[in-house]
Amino acid sequence: MRLPATRRTEPSRALFWEGKSVMIIVEFQKRLNALSVKLRSVIIGSGSYIPERRASNASFLQAEFYDGSGTRLAKSNQETIRKLEEITGIAERRYAADGQNASDLAALAAEDALASSGVDRESLDYLIVAHDFGDVRADNPRSDFVPSLAARIKHRLGIVNPRTVAYDLAFGCPGWLQGIIQADYYLKSGNIRRAMVIGTETLSRVSDPHDRDSMIYADGAGATILEAVESEPPIGILAHAVRSDTIDHAYMLWMQKSYGPSGGDRLYLKMDGHKLYEYALKTVPLVLLECLEKAGLALRDIRKVLIHQANEKMDEAILKRAFKLAGIAEPPAGIMPMTIGWLGNSSVATLPTLYDLMAKGKLDGHPLPHGADILFASVGAGMNINAMAYRLP
Repeated sequence: MRLPATRRTEPSRALFWEGKSVMIIVEFQKRLNALSVKLRSVIIGSGSYIPERRASNASFLQAEFYDGSGTRLAKSNQETIRKLEEITGIAERRYAADGQNASDLAALAAEDALASSGVDRESLDYLIVAHDFGDVRADNPRSDFVPSLAARIKHRLGIVNPRTVAYDLAFGCPGWLQGIIQADYYLKSGNIRRAMVIGTETLSRVSDPHDRDSMIYADGAGATILEAVESEPPIGILAHAVRSDTIDHAYMLWMQKSYGPSGGDRLYLKMDGHKLYEYALKTVPLVLLECLEKAGLALRDIRKVLIHQANEKMDEAILKRAFKLAGIAEPPAGIMPMTIGWLGNSSVATLPTLYDLMAKGKLDGHPLPHGADILFASVGAGMNINAMAYRLP
């Protein structure tokens, strides 16, 4: 049952869905108490929205780039762009249309996930939305969090059920994966049956046009629906690991005025890329191996590694170090699918978009066969790192 986005919910209908939700949860809990089974968190649907607007590297040829001291870069734009592509692997990125905000992208990804899963949107118990900057409008670039993006998206989806708990999650680039981890705890508690986790961001609205790092950032959204499934054999989410290193690494990303001479008072996203690279290379492999140990898996068991993508060479170095620590000389060819070359770094949208493309057979050479073990990982602002081992049903 779906309402138009502009229509207000009638109290009687809200009460109907509240009563129905309570009955469903109570009945589900009775079944769990009666059966000696284990609950597994399984992905039953996914969706994504990739903006249509393309920005190739050539679109930055006329940019004016400055360093942190306000000095114009001595290198030509051609050389700056060539070097960035060589390091990051980015040839183009996607930007949201002027009339689209992060919540708009998220709602489109959510509709895609609902369509692919075939579930009733009113049956969702949780709607968790990961982002970092809220809705940043093209004509008024300020972070807008009120109401929450989750509330906006639930309203736009026309979900009447008051038991569909909607909230936002800010955890840097690992936000979507952290939302999945939170949903796993809820699902395995037996108190809920379904949850949707969305990652959405418009980083192009917070990137400094006078900072060469602006070429890294992109926009997009991805959504995933999870369900609690009774299964004795382990399937779905097997284990996860998380850490936050804030004492020495909290400010490797921050907000600051433009590097350009006439940037005004507006704040933009800044990053210490060199220190972040060193931190990620040292720490992310440890979290990957910790997660696998919890899952009872070895790195050689993993079919695919889905890692957050901000820098292709950094991801390759992280993977090589993880395999070296595991006593394996080199990672297998094709184990780490990459989309950064044509999608850029869309923050929390990167992983769910990557998974959705693979799940729907849209990423050549990277199928997701039944029974395969895959590993998710992300690193970002905080500094936060998380990883999750998942077995495809």
